[in-house]
Amino acid sequence: MRVALVDYDSGNLHSAEKAFALMGREAGADVIVTSDPAVVAAADRIVLPGDGAFPACRAALDAVPGMVEALCDAVLERGVPFIGICVGMQMLADIGHEYRDTKGLGWIGGEIDAIKGRDLKVPHMGWNDLSILHPHPLLEGISTGDHAYFVHSWQFRVADPAHLLATADYGGPVTAIVGRDNIAGTQFHPEKSQDVGLRLIANFLRWKP
Repeated sequence: MRVALVDYDSGNLHSAEKAFALMGREAGADVIVTSDPAVVAAADRIVLPGDGAFPACRAALDAVPGMVEALCDAVLERGVPFIGICVGMQMLADIGHEYRDTKGLGWIGGEIDAIKGRDLKVPHMGWNDLSILHPHPLLEGISTGDHAYFVHSWQFRVADPAHLLATADYGGPVTAIVGRDNIAGTQFHPEKSQDVGLRLIANFLRWKP
């Protein structure tokens, strides 16, 4: 099994690669960091990280010739299991409103809005409890109350509640995990979330949607 960790100069690749490679050894998976669309198109699992502002990440992804097309072919046409992390998850939305309106991939309906109207510091940074809303293979062995590590100022407002798998409480619910079909995303960083994150990564590597 080959896992493609997409390199488009907008993700924390070192820690993500280490975490996926660690769990990949147990699953017999070969984890490859790549900016080659052909490798992504042929992968058995795809991971899209993302750190920074939504428009910058989307522009960086678009700047890799053929990458968006390769992702769409693999994920939408072949049904390859996919997970987006942080802004990689946010780009699944229809549109992001950070700085300026920017189109997302549109794979999970919704929009990216600022965390606001709360008497709490933004960005939402640090450990927070997960609240599981819908069962999912990625959440096997993960329960409400388990902790994950967040760093973000914007959140995914999902159009269909069925696609909202888990939230965290930060002066109100904040989207933590989204998913539909063979597509999932986490607002938190599984590679920084210790046992919970490694469990989710292991579940992703075994996932057969």
